[in-house]
Amino acid sequence: MSEVIFARTLHRKGQWQGPAALSATLDYDGRFLRRKRVTCDDGTGFIIDLAQTQSLDEGDALALEDGRLVEIRAAAEQVYAVRGDLARLAWHIGNRHTPCQIDAGVLFIMRDPVIGHMLEHLGAKLELLVAPFTPEGGAYGHGRTHSHEHVATTHDHSHLHAHDHSASHDDAHDHAHDHHAHDHSS
Repeated sequence: MSEVIFARTLHRKGQWQGPAALSATLDYDGRFLRRKRVTCDDGTGFIIDLAQTQSLDEGDALALEDGRLVEIRAAAEQVYAVRGDLARLAWHIGNRHTPCQIDAGVLFIMRDPVIGHMLEHLGAKLELLVAPFTPEGGAYGHGRTHSHEHVATTHDHSHLHAHDHSASHDDAHDHAHDHHAHDHSS
């Protein structure tokens, strides 16, 4: 029985030097993880055990306990190439929180017949392809944005300021808030 190898350190693309000793090809869903058993392209198995859930991108590397690096590759999977009025189509894709890869003159989304039908109804031309899917990561950090958490970003709104709420009361006041709905009635 072989010893289990762990990877507990993630190096982002451009933050490590190679070549990597191994590679692991994972689909989009498989690249969103915290703890998972993974098999490299050559059959070598290891366990990813990161401190928090991460979205791994093409070109990232995981450091194994023995010092070897495993380069992450994006697996080919079914995607739609979306063409047409890209600004309008991108708005509708983003409004549905659908991951989207943006290239010159084309958008790529995971194959989803419901979203595909909506886009066609909006005038999009869709082409079903099998290709690696590497969507944009999100405005407030690296990787996927599965929550509305803005940790340590320029979007932090803890500050003092005055409000003019003359409809409910006349006095300006100072308080901290978190940018979301809040009640000023007292």
